[in-house]
Amino acid sequence: MPRKAQLGQNFLADLSARSRIVEALGDISQKTVVEIGPGKAAITELLAKKVRRLIAVELDRELAAGLKQRFAGPQVEVVEQDILSVDLSLLRHGEDKLLVVGNLPYYITSDILLHLFRYHDAVARAVVMMQREVADRVAAAPGSRDYGLLSATTQLYARAEKLMTLPPGAFSPPPQVYSSVLRLTFAPRFEELAVDAEGFIAFLRQCFAQKRKTLLNNLRAAGFDSFNIAQAAEAAAISAQARAEALPLEAMARLYRVLKPA
Repeated sequence: MPRKAQLGQNFLADLSARSRIVEALGDISQKTVVEIGPGKAAITELLAKKVRRLIAVELDRELAAGLKQRFAGPQVEVVEQDILSVDLSLLRHGEDKLLVVGNLPYYITSDILLHLFRYHDAVARAVVMMQREVADRVAAAPGSRDYGLLSATTQLYARAEKLMTLPPGAFSPPPQVYSSVLRLTFAPRFEELAVDAEGFIAFLRQCFAQKRKTLLNNLRAAGFDSFNIAQAAEAAAISAQARAEALPLEAMARLYRVLKPA
């Protein structure tokens, strides 16, 4: 596969959509914005006119070189690097949290979202575009067909809002899928749910390990005793025969608090 195809490069050409994405970040005049995969600067050129500081992270060497030429100056910094290797906490300016924007490559969308969540202390808000089906999973509500581990993990860290869906014709070259834009407002819920981040996320992975299996079967496969699971489910006021996709985070947190080792 050609390198360009591997990078998932479909550039946003729709000017109205570009403007709406920038507007969805809010007032950026005194903010530091991190743009993921600026590509041919469709959004970069709009950001550069409004932002206090813009850090454009571009993996493609040729595109990064073009961006450095086009946006030479102290206001815009072009970083030729994989976003997954960038320590976002080092990009903050003082106490101010980062805003993030980007058209995420389809093949690593989940990885990038998890990377943003890893640095949740450094990020206030993200406006990101992704394949429509992935966006549906990210923003899905408990009990819906699309709700799963990615939904639960996202909603542990942020409030997800769907802003718009774009057809293939909005891009050059057109992809074979529709794309959706989400706004993620970071507000981690671990304290509210009275759970520790590392342990609870590991627990969610166990609960969602086989999507069509019940909590009882998934947790038993993870090494929990059937009797303990049943007792914990009763104490948490949920059914052990329920599936993880049917339960809100509050119920999952209750079950985790009962089951976790002292």
